[in-house]
Amino acid sequence: MKHINTTLAILALATSSAAFAQGVSFSTFDTNSDGVISKEEASVNMQLEKLFPELDSDGNGELSKEEFAQIQ
Repeated sequence: MKHINTTLAILALATSSAAFAQGVSFSTFDTNSDGVISKEEASVNMQLEKLFPELDSDGNGELSKEEFAQIQ
């Protein structure tokens, strides 16, 4: 079930966000260049912020490049 929810979250984010439709890169959100997207950094995009818990597959409170790549 979690896989289905994550897939739906990824599809919703990818199709509903103009930023992702334009191909925004990981580094656009990783503003402090530490290699992860924090919840604070994700807050600049309402869809990414809302779906952050679903995309954070390891539950560490950050999105890795691999987790972020699922939406590309």
